[in-house]
Amino acid sequence: MKINQAELLWQRIIEKGTNLEVNFEETLNLQSGATDEELQLIENTLNVTLPVEMKKIYTVHNGQNWNVGVNSFVRNLTLSPISLIIDNWNFLQEEFESDDIEPDIEGEIKPVLWNSKWIPIAENGGGDYLCLDTDPSEAGSVGQVLYCWHDWGKRSVEAENLFEFIKICIDEVD
Repeated sequence: MKINQAELLWQRIIEKGTNLEVNFEETLNLQSGATDEELQLIENTLNVTLPVEMKKIYTVHNGQNWNVGVNSFVRNLTLSPISLIIDNWNFLQEEFESDDIEPDIEGEIKPVLWNSKWIPIAENGGGDYLCLDTDPSEAGSVGQVLYCWHDWGKRSVEAENLFEFIKICIDEVD
């Protein structure tokens, strides 16, 4: 059986976590892979084309079912299932209408605190989201990964795509 890059990344996440905690895989609470219908639902609801890397990662596991004691898949982030991505995206449509935050935005990202073409795929539980940008500036690339902080106007590209972001996180020393 040929293993694809998304499956390999999931294996590496699990392997790294298991080296730190014996029952890491169980405490990830990973969901079964997303169906084509679920992927289409998110595209239709958010009016975006999902980056290929996101489709591949979500085809293996449709995020995590978060509850107390669930481990993060990388850094301090829980990967949201598609239903929660849609809920969070709907919430964020209203969240950043405030002028209370001073923008600090890199050139690869359009100069806005929130863009409806960002896909909030992961969160830290404190109101901050990891997003995939499907509407970058001319200097950016579709699918680039960025943080959307709830109380800070900093928006910067963390990686060119989701696979690259996960690799960076796996290679970090805890």
